[in-house]
Amino acid sequence: MKTLAIRRPDDFHVHLRNGDMLENVAKFTERHFARALVMPNTMPPIVTAEQIPFYRREIKQAAPNLEPLMTIKLTMRTTPETIEKAMAAGAIAAKMYPEGVTTNSNDAVSSIESLYPVFGCMEYNGMVLCIHGELPEGFVLDREWAFLETLEAIHQRFPALRIVLEHVTTDDAVQTVKRLPPNVAATITVHHLMITLDDVVGGFLQPHHFCKPIPKRDKDLVALVEAATSGNPKFFLGTDSAPHLKENKECGSGCAGVFTAPVALACLAKVFEDEESLDRLEDFTSTFGANFYGLPLNEGQIVLVKHDNDDGYVVDHLAGGVVPFMAGKRLQWWVSQNAIRKEQP
Repeated sequence: MKTLAIRRPDDFHVHLRNGDMLENVAKFTERHFARALVMPNTMPPIVTAEQIPFYRREIKQAAPNLEPLMTIKLTMRTTPETIEKAMAAGAIAAKMYPEGVTTNSNDAVSSIESLYPVFGCMEYNGMVLCIHGELPEGFVLDREWAFLETLEAIHQRFPALRIVLEHVTTDDAVQTVKRLPPNVAATITVHHLMITLDDVVGGFLQPHHFCKPIPKRDKDLVALVEAATSGNPKFFLGTDSAPHLKENKECGSGCAGVFTAPVALACLAKVFEDEESLDRLEDFTSTFGANFYGLPLNEGQIVLVKHDNDDGYVVDHLAGGVVPFMAGKRLQWWVSQNAIRKEQP
């Protein structure tokens, strides 16, 4: 048995939803992460400062030991005044979804240039811009690549604006972020470090691997793993853990999203171990993101345990009807006292 203790980590991109779903899933993020940047594309979305404290209280009721880092969703109605009020209400970032690009984004941004006054306000006040970097009208495998020109245009117009290109999936995106200055960073998810498009549609359809942006080619996965394990502070963890009910995944019009929160750290330990980079896992999960956002590092540690001859498997589904990533699969690494481990029958 091998153990690894790391500073308590942060998740800089997570979907906690609201209502019953929030009650069912927030505890899994709470068990493993000290803080979580919570996405605002709820139903209804978080688009005004007045909604922020109410949503924060709802999260704290479901997960008292999790510190939610609040965001606001940008729409065509967002103004600089909206941003200033949101920051006063506790938001540390604003999330931009191009219209129609992913779950609950139909009321999002249809003209990015129209938001330039908003970006200027964010740059002046030090608020982070988080971007779902795809152009929805393009071919699905090329949407992230097609967005990179827009990313560079935003940076050139607002050179001091802190930007996070979220859940990068391509070698092109990795290279672009590397080339841009330190105030442009990227989050990388757990599932994009482990699967390609083949794992979604290469054999039988696997709806619980379907997500936006869609996983790409082998060469892209290699680039993502290299970036995550490289020790480059421009790349840090944002799981994009996104729960949906099983019946809303296994259907004719399945929702995009992979629920990784319960197994994120266990999976990452495997990825970093395979790259002989376990000594860099703490930076990726617990240091680089906090430094980019200007937050103090977390106190305390979390312990991962590796069982070389273990029969621990991920449960097939969780209470509330959500299927976790790696359901039914064997993991050797586990967070100590993990709640979703089962013995193989």
